[in-house]
Amino acid sequence: MSEKNFPEVIKEIHHKDDRFGKGAYYFIREALDHTLKNLEKSNKKNKGHVSGIELLNGIRDYALDRFGPMTMTLMEHWNISKCRDFGDIVFNLVDHGILGRTENDSLDDFEGGYNFKDAFELPFLPKDQSKSELN
Repeated sequence: MSEKNFPEVIKEIHHKDDRFGKGAYYFIREALDHTLKNLEKSNKKNKGHVSGIELLNGIRDYALDRFGPMTMTLMEHWNISKCRDFGDIVFNLVDHGILGRTENDSLDDFEGGYNFKDAFELPFLPKDQSKSELN
């Protein structure tokens, strides 16, 4: 990660691309730190690099741990509705020199991912409530 003034860079990004709330950028940065620490603990040799799928899983775990049942509400507040949105935020940070990337990294790494309702609401529903009630 870069030593650039993060709040200033976020203002610059948001001025050019205001699709997502400013808080989403801070959240992604925290989720990346969380993901790196967890990969370190599991002895994965990532050398400071996280794949798109690893980051998506880390984002989900961090969000559920930090925000619990309010996660989906917060994602909606930040205008994040799918995993690709996380990728757009990450690549905005890459384009502004906050995060690095390898030649193998692509925005397509964030396509698909997981269903937000399944990831962020289902864990908090009563056990006898079926998934079909989410739709």
